[in-house]
Amino acid sequence: MGLSAGLTLGAVVTAGAPSHAAHAGPTPDGDEARRWAEQELSDPVYDVAEPTPFDRIARGVADFFERLFATELSGEWGPAVAVVAAIVVLILIGVAFAIWGIPRSSRRAQVPSSSLFGEAEIRSAAELRSAAESHARKAEWDAAIVLHFRALARGCSERGVVDTPPGATVHAFARAAARVFPHLAGELERSAAAFDDVRYLRRPGTAALYRQVAETDGAVVAAKPLVAAEVPA
Repeated sequence: MGLSAGLTLGAVVTAGAPSHAAHAGPTPDGDEARRWAEQELSDPVYDVAEPTPFDRIARGVADFFERLFATELSGEWGPAVAVVAAIVVLILIGVAFAIWGIPRSSRRAQVPSSSLFGEAEIRSAAELRSAAESHARKAEWDAAIVLHFRALARGCSERGVVDTPPGATVHAFARAAARVFPHLAGELERSAAAFDDVRYLRRPGTAALYRQVAETDGAVVAAKPLVAAEVPA
């Protein structure tokens, strides 16, 4: 009986402590090991370590200058050539800014002037268009024409393509906008004349004049600007 109990106890102990070989499993071959590694590295947690596009660009620029000054150029002119090359790069960057200007997103961030064509005006282009359309529905053409032309100018300012400083005239704005939208030069000048007629010359506005200003505004909104311009004060 003692021998039987000893055998039983040994069996229980063996069942309760499985061997390491039972957990180790089979050894993967080369292809399976590579597949396991690819699955592990595809975990999103590893994305944190990936450099961003900005990091790559900054690293590329830094590497360029590092190679430029680390390269051993023959002769006593070597360091001078490296300096000249760096200056050329900086000049090219400056020329690019001079030709294409500052990024348009920066110009859009500018707050439009609170004055527009000699009068206080803080409304947005959308608000001015809405007010103009409200007057047009009542056949109040003078107010509708003036407000819609103001909406045209404010819209250009909000887009950062034509800056209208305080004291600028409608014709000065039309000329500046024509440099940005040259195919609309005639429409812009005629719309400015319509504004002058009803605002300063006290000529009665008409539905046709309002439609002209509104269509010019719509064409400007849909057009792609060539360059940014500033209206002379």
